[in-house]
Amino acid sequence: MSDARQELYLIADEMRGMATLGREFASNVYEVERAHRMMALAAKVVALADEGTPADGRATFDAEPWQRISPAIGVEAAVFDGRGDLLLVQRKDNAHWAIPGGIAEIGQTLAEATLRELWEEAGLRGAVRRLLGVFDGRLWGSRSKVHIVHFVFLVECAEPAPVPGIEMLDARFFPQAAMPAAMHRGHGERIPKCCAMARTGETYFDPASSDERAMPMHQRPGGA
Repeated sequence: MSDARQELYLIADEMRGMATLGREFASNVYEVERAHRMMALAAKVVALADEGTPADGRATFDAEPWQRISPAIGVEAAVFDGRGDLLLVQRKDNAHWAIPGGIAEIGQTLAEATLRELWEEAGLRGAVRRLLGVFDGRLWGSRSKVHIVHFVFLVECAEPAPVPGIEMLDARFFPQAAMPAAMHRGHGERIPKCCAMARTGETYFDPASSDERAMPMHQRPGGA
């Protein structure tokens, strides 16, 4: 996915979110009409990115995980064995390696969703020990059509003998200094930070400040 195409998807997703909010809290028919118009324009942006029709773009909005107001929530399990090696699973769709994880589902806590994904993808039971980090996918290479935020939890497994799930080709532990070359989008960027957080006992989040003096130059209005 090219950088320009990725940017179009994120613009469309933000417009779709604004349209959804506008429709949900509209106080008159004119605000509803503007919300529908915003949604139609967002669908056109998706159509441009996909080189399809506006109808194709709107069909994309009707599928999960687009039907929402807030960003999509991803959950991932960081599991280490007794040597400090990290568990990775190899996906069937592209043969890339990743930390076990997926989209959180309604009716589960984020920790429960993490354990479900770990079981489905690597056949492991365990206990969530703590949160390692919260990563905005736009800043960490996720390359997704939608705005997704990843919650990565440290999970302890009493018997770390992984078995790949039905959507996986393989599941095994890798030394932290020897990760496979073919990593799923965003995981190559997040894994070193998660390993560091596991060592230090800290929790990472993407920094922000409403005080321009405390913001990095590239985040300030008009900054390079």
